Amino acid sequence: MSLVDGLGRSIDYLRLSVTDRCDFRCVYCMAKTMTFLPRQQVLSLQELERLARLFVGQGVRKIRLTGGEPLIRPGIVGLCRTIAALPGLRELVMTSNGSQLARLAQPLAAAGVKRMNISLDSLDPVRFRAITRNGDLRQVQEGIEAARDAGFERVKLNCVVMKGRNFDEVPALVRYAIEQGIDISFIEEMPLGDVGRSRGETFCASDEVREVIAREHLLLDTAESSGGPARYVRLARYPDTRIGFISPNSQSFCGSCNRLRMTVEGRLLLCLGQDDALDFRELLRRSPLDDRPLVEALHRALRGKPARHDFSGAGEVQVVRFMSMSGG
Repeated sequence: MSLVDGLGRSIDYLRLSVTDRCDFRCVYCMAKTMTFLPRQQVLSLQELERLARLFVGQGVRKIRLTGGEPLIRPGIVGLCRTIAALPGLRELVMTSNGSQLARLAQPLAAAGVKRMNISLDSLDPVRFRAITRNGDLRQVQEGIEAARDAGFERVKLNCVVMKGRNFDEVPALVRYAIEQGIDISFIEEMPLGDVGRSRGETFCASDEVREVIAREHLLLDTAESSGGPARYVRLARYPDTRIGFISPNSQSFCGSCNRLRMTVEGRLLLCLGQDDALDFRELLRRSPLDDRPLVEALHRALRGKPARHDFSGAGEVQVVRFMSMSGG
C-alpha cells in the first residue's frame, strides 16, 4: 500500500505525538501558563500502537515520536519497542528536550529507536533557563552525552534561532556539535500559538544563520536527506558533522512534503501550518476491531491535503494551536 495526496505527493513519514505535556515551557513553543488535555482525551498506548501499525500498513516507513516531551509519557520504552518491531517500518526516531535522556537513552536505543533529535537553544545556563523557563542545562548536556554513547545511528541537536535571545550563540553551538561529534540543525521560529509577544521581534531567517557560520567554516552543500525538511551542508574541516537548516518561513519546502502529524488527542493534521484535521480518536473508538473505516477516512482526507502552509516571512501567528499541541 501507499499514501498519495491529491497533489501526487507520496506520504511515508508520520510524526506521532505521545503527550502534550512537557517538563519545560520553552518561549517559542508554549505560553508561560498552559492548560493540558484531560487524561481521557489522550490516546492510550494501545491506540498509539494501533495507529502506528495502521500507518505502516499503508506505506509509512518512518515514524517520529514527539510531544510535548515524549519521555515523560509512562510506558514510552515499551511503546518504542512495539512500534520499532512493526514489519515494513524503516526507522523509528524521536525528538526530545533531553531532560530524561541520562537514564533513558540506552533503553531507547535497545528498544529500536534509530536516531535521536535533542533540543538545545543555548549553552549559557542562565539563558537556557530563561528560554526553557525552568530547564537545567547541565541535565540536558548529560542527556546529550548519554545519547551519544547509547548506540543510536545518529544524534542531532535542534536549535530554534531567535534574535535577541540566542542568535549570537550560533558559532558556539556549531563548535559544541563538532566537539560532541554530532549534527545540528538550526530552525526558524514557527508562528504557532500566542506566546505573549510578537514573533517578528525575534525572527531570524536561515540565510542569516548560514552567513554567520560561513564566517568561520567553509560550507559544502550536500544533497543528503534525513527524510524530513532540513537542507544540509557539511563542514570542510569537520566532515563528520552535518549542519541543517529548517526554513518554514523563508524557504518553503511544501512542494516535497511527505509528512503527516497525529496529535496525542488523535487529530490527524494534514499540514502543520493549516487547521485542516481529521478526528482519528473518534474513528478509533467507534471501530475498535475494524481498521477499514480508518483507512478509508485517511485516504479521503489525503485528497484534501493543503498545497502549502501560509507562514509569512516575519512569522506572525497564523495558527492558534501551540507547537506542543501539534506534535513538535
